Amino acid sequence: MSNPELEARNAALRGQVDSMLANLERQTAELKQAQAEAMAKVGRATSQDGLVEVTVNAGGIVTDVKFAPAAFERSTPEKLGRSVVATIQQAALSAREQADAALAPYQEGIPDLPDLFPGMPSIKDLIPSPPPVVQPSQSQAQRHDDDEPPESFMDRRGGQW
Repeated sequence: MSNPELEARNAALRGQVDSMLANLERQTAELKQAQAEAMAKVGRATSQDGLVEVTVNAGGIVTDVKFAPAAFERSTPEKLGRSVVATIQQAALSAREQADAALAPYQEGIPDLPDLFPGMPSIKDLIPSPPPVVQPSQSQAQRHDDDEPPESFMDRRGGQW
């Protein structure tokens, strides 16, 4: 091969490498933006009875809990506690789904280690999945609904304190 031929091939390879690096930089910037958007997601949920409203950030941390003014009159401490937990779980699931949706386009078509190196463990197996949202069984809900006092637990005259 002549020297001009080598120089031309070298220039072509440099062009390809430069193009690949520019593409990598663009994709890295897009991924950082998507990660920031995913972490900015929040989940909000309101209990079925409307007494509890919860806000959770993308990390699953509760950032706000609001109770309806009638919450302590219309519910018992046990029912309100269960309602808070269920509403937090719903809000956390919502935040997680939104964050996952923001990152989904960047996770499609990415090769995993076994695709590149046969016999290697999958990276997907190393990433823990979020725990499932546990719903109380129907028998638990019925059992606790039966013990609701006729008066509010906040009413001292009703003998509840």
